[in-house]
Amino acid sequence: MDKLSFRIRELLNYGENKGLFEKEDRIYIRNRLLHLFKEDEYLQTDTDDENCGEDLEKILKELLDIAVERGLCVDSVTFRDLFDSEIMNLLLPRPSEVIKTFREKYAKSPKEATDYYYDLSRASDYIRTYRVKKDLRWKVDCEYGKIDISINLSKPEKDPKAIAAAGKTKSTGYPKCLLCAENEGYAGRADHPGRGNHRIIPLTVNGTSWGLQYSPYVYYNEHCILLNQQHVPMKIEKDTFRKLLDFVQQFPHYILGSNADLPIVGGSILSHDHYQGGHYTFPMAEAPIETGTVIPGYEDVEAGILRWPMSVIRICSKNIPRLVELADHILQNWRSYSDPSANILSETAGVPHNTITPIARCRNTVYELDLVLRNNRTTEERPLGLFHPGPAYHHIKKENIGLIEVMGLAVLPARLKTEIFQELREALLTGGDLHATPTLESHARWAEGLRLKYGDFDEKTIDSLLMREVGYVFVGVLEDAGVYKRSPEGREAFLRFAETL
Repeated sequence: MDKLSFRIRELLNYGENKGLFEKEDRIYIRNRLLHLFKEDEYLQTDTDDENCGEDLEKILKELLDIAVERGLCVDSVTFRDLFDSEIMNLLLPRPSEVIKTFREKYAKSPKEATDYYYDLSRASDYIRTYRVKKDLRWKVDCEYGKIDISINLSKPEKDPKAIAAAGKTKSTGYPKCLLCAENEGYAGRADHPGRGNHRIIPLTVNGTSWGLQYSPYVYYNEHCILLNQQHVPMKIEKDTFRKLLDFVQQFPHYILGSNADLPIVGGSILSHDHYQGGHYTFPMAEAPIETGTVIPGYEDVEAGILRWPMSVIRICSKNIPRLVELADHILQNWRSYSDPSANILSETAGVPHNTITPIARCRNTVYELDLVLRNNRTTEERPLGLFHPGPAYHHIKKENIGLIEVMGLAVLPARLKTEIFQELREALLTGGDLHATPTLESHARWAEGLRLKYGDFDEKTIDSLLMREVGYVFVGVLEDAGVYKRSPEGREAFLRFAETL
């Protein structure tokens, strides 16, 4: 009891200091926490109001250890996460209070509103900042500017106890997916994360009901998700451009984009309509227009092909309706466009292949849409996708290329921390056998090329060298995903499509 009382006191101090609740709520929240832990007593001391309790990760760990000792929680990452979501939920205001505060702040400034909501999402442990900090992040200079690279270490690995429990859990179909509005406050289960400490901000976008939330795994600053309040499939259409631009008009400090709406090039939950945005300048936003073009009927809209490894048309204007009209014109042309000489077929046996990954932003009162041309064809030689990372890159990146990576931020698998920056690093430094283990074998061809390129490796420089070379691989991945290659033939083929506009 003494240990539990002390940890609850620390948690209450944390919550009050972070502004999660008012002083008048303290006793009420304390009693709800005691009930959660099946405890009827509380050890009151003179230190109840002391300014302690800054380390939330430590406080929650020790509270979860107590819950495990008392048989209230299974000792596994999944079940501990479910339980601590319920702990933090008790410290938070109800959704209506969060919404009210957000709107009051929005009336003063959109940025003040999102600052409040982002701070709340972190302080509430909905965004587990102590895990996100584990991600490895760096930038690499290349011919397209600075590219962002990250190795995602914040998502917990698959939990054997949770997998076993999920096999015995009857699927309820509620919520239908991780993006449904019904996740707000949901306690979770073995096969579905707890969202007790989750709050969603309702928004009207293009006259329809949407919800704003942050990604629990924030791959970049203020990584947000705009989700349809209805569980309907993703679709890229004319209204998509209206929604993207309406959102950035409401929140001009944010960008917003959509994954493509076809498998392979979608890289997302295609069953639920949603967009991703945030307060971040992606490398693609810094890319200049390389080849300008004037599209007949849209002479008032600036347009051109970007200097970027993927195939991107940028259109810019202060006039949102004109941008929407031109974006839809480009989309409709691309949907039906084929060029067999460039391996582009719009459909096979009635199954469509062409779509677009769109991104919207506002820059100095001028609105921009970047329209990334995508095609999801597969062949016998390239069953994962013709415009997908090639086999030579699969040792580093085999997964689909979605919106975030299209914009120049690589989200690479956690395995690379051990495989490249430990095992391969050691083999390169010591001259070890690159085929000694299955892990080394998977990187051997690439690593042999590094030995030819650099010769001997030095302890002081090998890490920066490997980081740079991983970045170069990601650039190659993006070039593979581009429907038009960065070659004279590819440029000529891209211009052939531009002429159809």
